[in-house]
Amino acid sequence: MSRLYPAQEEPSEKQPDGSMPDPKLAHVREQWKYSSPLIACSFDPGGKYVFASAEDNSVQRWNLESSAITPFAAHDSWVRDMTFLADGQTLVTVGSDDQMIWWPVAAENPKPLKTIQAHKGWIRTVSISPDGTLLATGGNDNLVKIWNTTDGTCLHELAGHDSNVYSTLFHPEGQFLVSGDLSGQVRQWEISSGKFVRAFDASALHTYNGGQQVHYGGVRSIALSPDLKYMACSGLHKATNPLGAVSEPLVLLFDWESQELLRSHVTSDVRGIGWSVYYLADGTLMGLSGGGGGGFLLFWKPDEDKDFFKFKLPNIARDLALHPNGLQVATTHFDRHLRISHMTPKPPEKEDKKSG
Repeated sequence: MSRLYPAQEEPSEKQPDGSMPDPKLAHVREQWKYSSPLIACSFDPGGKYVFASAEDNSVQRWNLESSAITPFAAHDSWVRDMTFLADGQTLVTVGSDDQMIWWPVAAENPKPLKTIQAHKGWIRTVSISPDGTLLATGGNDNLVKIWNTTDGTCLHELAGHDSNVYSTLFHPEGQFLVSGDLSGQVRQWEISSGKFVRAFDASALHTYNGGQQVHYGGVRSIALSPDLKYMACSGLHKATNPLGAVSEPLVLLFDWESQELLRSHVTSDVRGIGWSVYYLADGTLMGLSGGGGGGFLLFWKPDEDKDFFKFKLPNIARDLALHPNGLQVATTHFDRHLRISHMTPKPPEKEDKKSG
């Protein structure tokens, strides 16, 4: 998973109200309970809603102000990822049912606008280009595809990955796309021609367990730093018992120009998978770990291997989304909760919005 959408501007270091994101002030301020465990999540570009997919195959929309919930139901399996078109009014979801679906973001009774059978097998990732004209998807057929957002036509089918594609991300300057797979390879593509450019070696994120005969890990998320100097890839390592969920989160930091692996960002005393990574405006790298050790928001500086802060979440976490204002973080959880954490001081009289 890797999601940026054109209507989301990079948050400034200081917000209009004077607030600045401070990881050490992180606290859960809102939470809502649903009837099924939650999977992927994302804020809309306007910051009014937060969307989360669930194990009942639906996507749910929460209004951040009123807490009102609205279902989006059409997929026949789990929705793995989502993004938004340039208008900010159209949601695109992809799922394990091979389908990519366009939706009206703010509709009272949302119905699909367009449905495409996009891959053969699970679709694991969808990303939007900086100019909003293209979508990229990747899935279990080992393919990356580039789509026209207007009519849904497939412009390029990019072959070369030797395993399931887990993550995609358009470079902000608009010329390139990167995609990461199960074996730990990150491939860079030229968007205009669909040609392969080069590969980054993130194989430390891949594990093969001969006893269990499973490949495990992969490049679960990709992020580029605000200055475009670094590329971060998240996943896991030390998977001594993959089927028993014994692993530790790991983020690899590459120099974008030279492809050199600069750092292996690790964290202490946490068991889980590094599901997502995002950069904050000041260059701090934020990641989400979820697994046997519970759920954590993790924070690293670019010049340090170990995290400088970790915030423990109430339950196993599965996905992370950063609000367009850069101050709020949404996380989905196995205990059926969607939680909103704030990286700002707690209000004088904290009033949590809770249901269930």
